Amino acid sequence: TMAEDDDAKIRILQSLRGKICEAKNLGSVSGPNRQRDLCTFCTISLDQEEVFRTKVFDKSVCPFYGEDFYFEIPRPFQCLSFYVYAKSVFQRDLPVGKVSIRKDDLCKYSGKENWFSLQTVDPNSEVQGKVHLEMRLSEVITENGSTGQHISVRIIECKELPLISGQNCDPYATVSLVGPARSDQKKTKVKKKTSNPHFEETFFFEVTRSYSRRTQFNVEEEDIEKLEIKVDLWNNENLAQDVFLGETRVPVKILQSDHIHKAWYLLQPKGNGNKSKSDDLGSLRLKLTYIEDTVLPSACYTPLCTLLLKSPDVKPISASAAHILGDICRERYEVVLPMVRLLLHNNRFVPFVSAVAALELDNTQEANTIFRGNSLATRCIDDMMKIVGKNYLSVTLKPVIDEICESNKTCEIDPIKLKEGDNVEVNKENLQGYVQKVFSSITQSSSNCPPLMCDVFRSLRHLACKRFPGDPHVQYSAVSSFVFLRFFAVAVLSPHSFQLRSHHPDPEISRTLTLISKTIQTLGSWGSLSKKLSSFKETYMYDFFKSFQEEKCIEKVKKFLDEISSNVSKESSGLEDAVVLKEGEVQKRAQGRKPPGMKTFKKRWLRLTNRELSYHKHKGETSLLEWLEVLSQVSRCNEGRLATFHPSNYTSGAWQCCQSLSSNAPGCKPCTTTMLANLQLDIDCDREAERIFSLLSANDTKLQSMEDACASLAVYQGPQREPEEYSKFTIQEPKETFHTLKQLRNIMEELQRQHNSRNDVRQYGSLDNPIVGKTS
Repeated sequence: TMAEDDDAKIRILQSLRGKICEAKNLGSVSGPNRQRDLCTFCTISLDQEEVFRTKVFDKSVCPFYGEDFYFEIPRPFQCLSFYVYAKSVFQRDLPVGKVSIRKDDLCKYSGKENWFSLQTVDPNSEVQGKVHLEMRLSEVITENGSTGQHISVRIIECKELPLISGQNCDPYATVSLVGPARSDQKKTKVKKKTSNPHFEETFFFEVTRSYSRRTQFNVEEEDIEKLEIKVDLWNNENLAQDVFLGETRVPVKILQSDHIHKAWYLLQPKGNGNKSKSDDLGSLRLKLTYIEDTVLPSACYTPLCTLLLKSPDVKPISASAAHILGDICRERYEVVLPMVRLLLHNNRFVPFVSAVAALELDNTQEANTIFRGNSLATRCIDDMMKIVGKNYLSVTLKPVIDEICESNKTCEIDPIKLKEGDNVEVNKENLQGYVQKVFSSITQSSSNCPPLMCDVFRSLRHLACKRFPGDPHVQYSAVSSFVFLRFFAVAVLSPHSFQLRSHHPDPEISRTLTLISKTIQTLGSWGSLSKKLSSFKETYMYDFFKSFQEEKCIEKVKKFLDEISSNVSKESSGLEDAVVLKEGEVQKRAQGRKPPGMKTFKKRWLRLTNRELSYHKHKGETSLLEWLEVLSQVSRCNEGRLATFHPSNYTSGAWQCCQSLSSNAPGCKPCTTTMLANLQLDIDCDREAERIFSLLSANDTKLQSMEDACASLAVYQGPQREPEEYSKFTIQEPKETFHTLKQLRNIMEELQRQHNSRNDVRQYGSLDNPIVGKTS
């Protein structure tokens, strides 16, 4: 039916974001490791499946891991665990302790840093998987004529049992009816080499009731309220002791007469494992944000998406739905990201961010503070650069970051922090070499900058010049405050956060990256604010910057900023914004002239801008290889770029490389594979809309306060009676803002109704939503 098809489109999407911060007072481990030589690392597991691992931290009982993580959770799970292991050279890594958090408890810790005491890693607590059971309580007449009951327990199958030593296990199940005075146990057959065994076996247990048809005398009475069906999963080890895989307990009282109870149960630890004292093994500081979205069919989100995507056209922009979302959730760092993704996917980001940037500039009084705060505009652009500029960062910075991390040269130039034996002049030379490589990589990367980023920078530059027409530097500072301070410098400082490195660098490398990042920020601001050496607070930084040729650096920075902020969009016809990328003299070959001779080649002056390639007669010299490199870089932004090319020329009726006769024959060699600068983003709009709905719902009281403020302002035109309430929001046009808020309210109410009508889609006890059973 249509309703069933509709429900089938509902998706439960989970993700986890956070940080493994540090550990303290790690306890000793069994084995040869001495406490002072403890080299540790952390892992993250969903149930018993490892999904993340930090790098090894050397010789410390109080290691600072500092590792960020983010991953989509592809399946249902019951427990999130963090393990601390001691690294062992000659044997398997030894567990120091663990932190286990049930899925239902994750919301208690979401978005905050918390210290967790490490617990013992007990084999009986390391379980995963689920079991499918069918149970029935039936009334029967026994041989002596009394009326009793029996229970039938059918073990159908199991899913996601753990691997044993990296191999599928040989599982079997035991079924018991346990109570105060009994423990009957039965066993299934062993299934070989599988994590998803199908048993399909049924067992029967008698339960005596307290009355008889033949006599009024009571027979042995048993309290059904105290009986439980206990199912244990084991791995058959043949010669060794069998390994416990998990258990679940089902109270008999939930079974009704002549009613079949069929459900999936999560396997539980035996007695939840042994818990140690909180101060025995140390503790772990974690920051966690768990998100679960119930994503409805696309049609449900159409009104919300339409309202949000209309935002760039709303006047003033502060009355738009997207601005209202950022305004009421300004303390929540994750709020802007789904809105940015939605705008990017629908090509509405540039007009929206231009409008909010213009609003911010209206409230900026001094040019030297432009785009320095944590505003809606800066947060939107930050998130956009992380999404769109990911490949740009990788191409520009990853090679040099890898070199810095792997060569491990000492670069400390602060006399107070120098270690014994360090030579400050050698360190300064090392640091200068790294800075020059990073600086050159950045300032020569303009042709790789994604067109969307160029469009945003161009808009910011135009708006800044319009707001501060008398300041010659503001056109550069408006762009450098993002591309240097908020993009490249941050990526150098935390390469693991931008997927440039797999792990957080060790402290010495981190210090080197910190010094490089500070230097890059300053070099970037030289070209935009004309910053001078005298502004440095630290003497050692003042001395270090004397080694840089200031005028040359300023020239390179300005040229780079010109190139990335003067990109002419398709809608623009402004020839004045064309930037010369390269010009010089080359040898032009005359087509069709043979045999080759001096007259075949003519000198021409080529001029390549970001708009066109032109040539004419002129004197000068240039290098063919440089021309090819620049042309190659520019062509990477060409969406119609061919996949193959001919490395030779077409003469005498054939391509000289592959001898193909047709001049239109496809190329015989593949072009260099590069990601197009204008990426087609893979964005799940329904999920982003659901995220926005959840955030709006969580801030419903603020929405109501903003609505009340608009209503009061629209009716009462005198002085504001409650300025502390109104100052929390940006309300330029109360009537327009109130109108948008009412639309949002109606859309939210309808979406909530849609959610409520589908609340029973995930039946408790289904494979996707198994019952969390009792434990012993």
